[in-house]
Order: sequence, then structure tokens, then C-alpha cells
Amino acid sequence: MKYKKYFRKTSLKQKGHGEFFLEEVREKKPKHFLEIGVFHGVTARNVCELLSKIHQNDFKYIGLDLFEKNDENKNEVIPNTNFNNPLKKIYFQFIKRQNPYSVEAVNDLLKKFKNNVQLIKGNSNKILKNLDMTNIDYVFLDGGHEYETVKNDLNNCIKVVEKDGTILCDDYNLGSALGVRKAIDEYVQNNNLNCEIICEGRFAKIEKK
Repeated sequence: MKYKKYFRKTSLKQKGHGEFFLEEVREKKPKHFLEIGVFHGVTARNVCELLSKIHQNDFKYIGLDLFEKNDENKNEVIPNTNFNNPLKKIYFQFIKRQNPYSVEAVNDLLKKFKNNVQLIKGNSNKILKNLDMTNIDYVFLDGGHEYETVKNDLNNCIKVVEKDGTILCDDYNLGSALGVRKAIDEYVQNNNLNCEIICEGRFAKIEKK
């Protein structure tokens, strides 16, 4: 399945990485997908398209993001939201009249699946601990990259792994965010889990042994 960019920015921009990611999701065929770190919603749209092909209308996508840069997350690694492409600047500023990194813009991109999608705006450190994980069977973790944030996100998703689900973490080998690798390695060791480093070291796939 081809990973489409929908005229927006995505962290999965390296050649083949988006397709690799979708193949990982396709193999597991999750029905309840949680993405932490939605950004412009490109991955969300690709996931919804894939799950729709597999399950028709019987799936759920939940996306959590700050959807803005503010003092609360000023130390976090957030992809640059500014477009270099002047056509994209014109498209969003004058045609769509949207900030692509906003709940409204992502909901617009996902409107085809509005009955299957729930977007949550806020800090994962505060929200995940109160989120019902009962049915979540796949987590794509690409939110805050600070050590404590990744650690908290993983700890709050432990029920997913305990029920034979999967946590796929992005940016395991990102040199500018060493806290990601540290948090993942500690989490896997402390909880006696299996961790497979895949896609040229980019992703860490965490599951039960």
C-alpha cells in the first residue's frame, strides 16, 4: 500500500519508510488504533484508509496531539510546521484558510472517516493516564521526544502490550532526541518485553515475549 502525503507535511518522508510502516500495521490488522503525535494528520489518514480496507467500517482511530506549540512543550522536538513549498503556503493560507497543525485541519483531512475518528487535543502526560485503553490493540508512539514524556507515554500504554497488542515507537535512532532510545530501552528491560529495532533503526516494535 502506498503511503500518501496529501499535500501536507509528515515525519515519514524518507523514501519507503511510510510504506514500511503501513505494512507493519497491515500485518497486525488492528481494530482500535491509537496515535500519539498526529501532527498534520498524514499518517492518520493513511492508517484510516488501510483499516477501512481491512475492516470496512468496523475500526476506531484515536489521535492525540498538542496541536500547537506553546510554553508547555517548548523543549519538545516538534516537526517544523512551516512549508518551503510556496504552493502549499498559498493553499492553506488562502484556499483552505487553515493551520494544518490544528484539530480543525486534521478533522477536515479525516472527514471521510468521521464516524471512526476521535481527535484529542492536549498533553499526553496528562491525558493518557485517563484514557480508556481497554480496546486499544496498536499504538504508534511519535509524540513528545523528551525522556520523561516517552517514559510516561510507554508506561500509560502497558495494558496494550499486556493484551498482546503492539507499541510501535518512532525515532528510536534520532540523534537529536537521545531520550527516546533511553526511555524505550529501560521500558523494555524493566517490563521484560520483546523489542525489535526495524526499518534501518528508525522504529522500535514492542510486544510481549
